[in-house]
Amino acid sequence: MSFTVGLTGGIGSGKSAAADEFARLGAAVVDTDRIAHELTRAGGAAIAGVRELFGDSVIAPDGAVDRKALRERVFTDPQAKRRLEALLHPMIREQSARRIAAATEPYVVHVVPLLVESPDYRKRVQRVLVVDCPEPMQVERVRKRSGLSGDEVQAIVRSQASRAQRLAAADDVIDNSGTIAALQKQVETLHRIYLRLAGS
Repeated sequence: MSFTVGLTGGIGSGKSAAADEFARLGAAVVDTDRIAHELTRAGGAAIAGVRELFGDSVIAPDGAVDRKALRERVFTDPQAKRRLEALLHPMIREQSARRIAAATEPYVVHVVPLLVESPDYRKRVQRVLVVDCPEPMQVERVRKRSGLSGDEVQAIVRSQASRAQRLAAADDVIDNSGTIAALQKQVETLHRIYLRLAGS
């Protein structure tokens, strides 16, 4: 099995920027969010199941999941959220396991936003890497890119593990409260460490 690093962090912390940098340096990146997008785009493997659970009101005219409508539905209804997770999570786990097994790069960066909350994913990785920044910075970044209100972003932040919980679970931490150049420098340092740990 490939040496696998679990990359996690709160919403807006900069997980994608870090993952892109690892990919540029030659790591395989397996991102559960991207897999979820593939499953729920037009023609995706989860569309029929989502339609069966929630009806056409959460399917956009192009046949993909209407992410905004679905988010509103599951955020106000914990039971709906559990039903959606019961559908999607096994599909995401299966796809990500397959991609990790097929990776030929020196090591794998497995991007899992809810890694700290998910014992199953924790068992799959040899190290946990947390991308960290102060919460007000997270909220501002997400607000800017998504158009969500501050309250909506705060609700998402509260639904995830706390910053302290993530940091307590970390083997390695990237401080992403500065520039993209500072992030890249930290990724380069960790890349060298992970190559060594992977025996490359």
